[in-house]
Order: sequence, then structure tokens, then C-alpha cells
Amino acid sequence: MIKPVQPVADDAPHILVVDDDNRIRALLSRYLTEQGYRVTTAENAASGRARIEALAFDLLILDVMMPGENGFELARSIRAGSEVPILMLTAQGNATDRIHGLEIGADDYLPKPFEPRELLLRIGNILRRAPAVASEPARDSVSFGGFIFHVGRGELQHEGETIRITERERDMLRLLVEAPGETVDRFALAGPASDASNERTVDVQINRLRRKIERDPSNPVYLQTVRGSGYRLVVDP
Repeated sequence: MIKPVQPVADDAPHILVVDDDNRIRALLSRYLTEQGYRVTTAENAASGRARIEALAFDLLILDVMMPGENGFELARSIRAGSEVPILMLTAQGNATDRIHGLEIGADDYLPKPFEPRELLLRIGNILRRAPAVASEPARDSVSFGGFIFHVGRGELQHEGETIRITERERDMLRLLVEAPGETVDRFALAGPASDASNERTVDVQINRLRRKIERDPSNPVYLQTVRGSGYRLVVDP
């Protein structure tokens, strides 16, 4: 006998699953609903985009290999105007595809097949900071060059203009400003769900962040590399 799914709270995080596999959509919808999430599904990029335009989501789970517009293309178009967290879900688990997804702006990347609990942990790692950020008042800020990073609300500004950054970039900036001028190793920047084999993706995310804050990303002044160790952020006195 199938156990009935309990009602989900109206204020529970809302997740959009975009996957052309009917079975995967049904399984993820039921599993995540059982875990207390609100879930909406879409069978392709076009229907996913329509749902995004009509509803507000806390996280997007995008399959890469879809007919027509694939997940990478959909993620790129979404990231052009939104910082909603994106988790890429695909059978292509090699490093090249993982790095490509992160370069586009995805926050995480999980290859198929996967353990449902691992997916749940990764979702939690992406979402767990959102309530704290929303409820924490603006407090300390750190400046470097013409940029100001507001630690409390995780906002980066340049000359009064807000610079769009991803959740991963926001997390890395928080770690770096907690130890201004000091080295933060790659493993710490990779996040709690990563291991040493994934630290290469940190370099990709750092380079992406440099393109937003450095005049010459190839010769960084503020976000500096500490060879063989990690990175440090040089802030104003």
C-alpha cells in the first residue's frame, strides 16, 4: 500500500524540476514532496521557462540532456536575468561538463545515477543559508577598490550599483571576508558537499568572480591566488 503524501506547508521552499524523463520527474516530485518541499515539474526548456515566468522558485533542478534547448542553454538564459539557485542534473558526470555548468552560473552539479539522500543534502546546502540571509539585518561591509560587499545581506555593489552574483560566489566572498588578507584554502571554498577531486571547479568560480570585480582578471589586484594553497581577498584598510 502506497503511503499518502502529507500536505506541504505553503511557505516551504518551491523547487522546479525540468527533465524530459517522465519517470525521473515523477520520482523527484514525489520524493521531494515527501521531504517537505513544494515541487513543480516541466518536461522541457520551453515549459520550464513558462513556469519560471509565472511562479517564484527557490531552486531549479535542470536536466542537461533534453531535446531541443538543453539544460546548459536554459541555465545560461535564466542566469542572464536571475540569481535563482540552479542545480544541474545529468548523466554526463565528467569534469569538462561539470566545469561548463559552473561557468554558465550553476550552483551545483549532480551526475546520474545519484542517491536521493545526496540530492537532498545538496539541495539543503544550497537553500540552508537563505532564511538566515533574509532575516539578518544589514551590518558589516567590506570594501576593496570601488566595490563594497555587504556581509549581512550578501550584496555586492560598485559605485551604488548592485552587481549580480551567484549563491556560490556569495558564499565564497563571505568566507574570504571573514579572513581579509589571509589565505582561504580551496577545500574550504569548495563547500561542504565537495571533496578534493572537485576543487578544480573552485578555480573556475574564482575566475568568474574576478571578471566581475577586477579591472584585469588575468592580473588580479584584490582576489589573489596563493599558489598551492588557495585564495585571499585584499580589502581596503
